[in-house]
Amino acid sequence: MGEDVENLLKILQRLDSAEWLEFPADYNRAEAADAFDRLAARIGSEFSSHCEVDQDVQDSAQYGRLEVPAESTVCGTRIVVLVSKFKPLAMVAADNPGAFLGTEEARAEGELDAGDLEKVERALAELGFVAVPEELLTRRYDGVARLRFHGSGPPGWWDRFFGSF
Repeated sequence: MGEDVENLLKILQRLDSAEWLEFPADYNRAEAADAFDRLAARIGSEFSSHCEVDQDVQDSAQYGRLEVPAESTVCGTRIVVLVSKFKPLAMVAADNPGAFLGTEEARAEGELDAGDLEKVERALAELGFVAVPEELLTRRYDGVARLRFHGSGPPGWWDRFFGSF
C-alpha cells in the first residue's frame, strides 16, 4: 500500500461532503476525461495492450473503469482500475472488484502478479492518483453525507466514492 491506512482515511474524509455526493464542487468533466485518457494510455503502454474503457459513468461517483486484458497479464487474470470523480481516488482489483478481498489475496492465490500490480500502481502515482485498497473501501462509511444506499448492510467508503446514487 503506497499510503498508510490513517493517511488514506484522512484523504477520504477530506474529500467527503454532505452536499456534493456524485462529484465534488470543483469537478471539471474535461479535466477528468483528460486524466483518465492519459491513465488508460499509460497503462496500455505498460502492458503493450489496448485497455477496454468505460468513461463518465452516470449517476455514480465513479468516473471510469479500465481493464487490462487477461492475456496481457502474467497470471492471465484481467486487472481492473476504477477512477473516482473525487480526484485523486482510484482503486485496483484483480478480475473484478469484489472477486477477491483485495490485491493481497489475489496475489496470494496466484491471480495477480506483483510486477503487474507495481506497473499499475506506479502509473497511478506518477499521474497523480492515489490507489486506495479495496479492503479499506469496504470499511463502514462513517462520513458526513447521507447516502441513499440500496444494498444490503450499511454503506462503505466504496459506496461513497465509487458507487451509484
